[in-house]
Amino acid sequence: MAAKKQHFSSIQRFNSTWVNNKEKVNKEMVKAGEDNLFPQYLISLYNKSSIHAAAVNAITEAVIGGGLTANNEAFLDKANKTGETWNDIFAKVSLDFYLHGSFALEIIWSLDRSRIAEVYHIDFSTIRAREKNHRGHIPGYYIADEWKPFTRVTNDDILYLPTFNENTKQDEPSQIFVVKNYRPGQQYYPLPFYNGALKVIELDTEIDNFHVNNIKNGLAPSLAITTFMNGTDDDVQAVEAMLRGNYGGSDNAGSLMYMDVDSPENKPIIEPIPQNGADGYYTTINDLTVQKILTAHRITSPMLLGIKTEGQLGGRAEMIDAMQLLQHNVIYPIQQDILKQLEAVMSVNYPNIVLGVETTTLFDDGTTEEEVVTSVETTDAEDAAIQTEDTSAPLL
Repeated sequence: MAAKKQHFSSIQRFNSTWVNNKEKVNKEMVKAGEDNLFPQYLISLYNKSSIHAAAVNAITEAVIGGGLTANNEAFLDKANKTGETWNDIFAKVSLDFYLHGSFALEIIWSLDRSRIAEVYHIDFSTIRAREKNHRGHIPGYYIADEWKPFTRVTNDDILYLPTFNENTKQDEPSQIFVVKNYRPGQQYYPLPFYNGALKVIELDTEIDNFHVNNIKNGLAPSLAITTFMNGTDDDVQAVEAMLRGNYGGSDNAGSLMYMDVDSPENKPIIEPIPQNGADGYYTTINDLTVQKILTAHRITSPMLLGIKTEGQLGGRAEMIDAMQLLQHNVIYPIQQDILKQLEAVMSVNYPNIVLGVETTTLFDDGTTEEEVVTSVETTDAEDAAIQTEDTSAPLL
């Protein structure tokens, strides 16, 4: 008598794809994370988590505000020969600075090295630092569209730019200007402002993935089917494929299940699998995840992102308070950090330049006022430093 066969499905153990930010020197290049893909990991989370993306976009748009102002608006007209303005550059570096905690610019000097001829934004995720010299300074950065864990900097398609330095401009007509926020323990690369919530942001993507797969494979988590045909592996796989094809997925929800067997003794056993409160569990996890992500971004009210709290009435006063906190604790400091760095570059051509960002301030009574944030303070829109004309020559 042939032995009865048992068929079991393999259950895969979940392994987190979380990438750490450990810096590791690989010959002359310093890896951004153990797999050299930490910036790409941040971009992946930004693209996958709707809550996280909404927070990043909201803060970045607030930082950009109404755009840059200057004491001579002609300074902002052209940043490079492709026609990009300084407002175009400002929008890109604002997103990079909040998403990565850093941004990078390519600085191209004029032929006589007397001034900066062009400035281009460089996607921060494409750069990797060269190992520090004996003075503790990063001499330059490698640039590539695609990085891998074992990418060698000797590849022909990897560009190297020395760090921005006016003293070496004669020998280095093209340089890189890299700005990063300070974080203890990080020598080469920054960490994003929301770094403490990276695992929670990844959890948010997995919650979405769970619900999508729960609907697509609606048959699997809700029913257990046992057959008694003692078939071969091919027979079992054929039945499994038939069941999935006919009854799996959201398109087959509510459809009639029909089976034909040779005798009543061989009829399959179909039993529902209790959910044990799974829906409530994931609802609770989702609420905690949203709150932790917003906390990491220092957003005190989910209403700023259009998320309505259940049972809440009104909320106008809460939104005003939350917006004021966000502006003073997050937006203004980031604007000032970026403005200081852009002024440092542009002052090579325009020694007396004063940059600002047009910002709308919301008051307790619901009224608004247009203001200009400079690198040192928040000022009224009629501030004399912004309005004073500077007669320096334009960049291009």
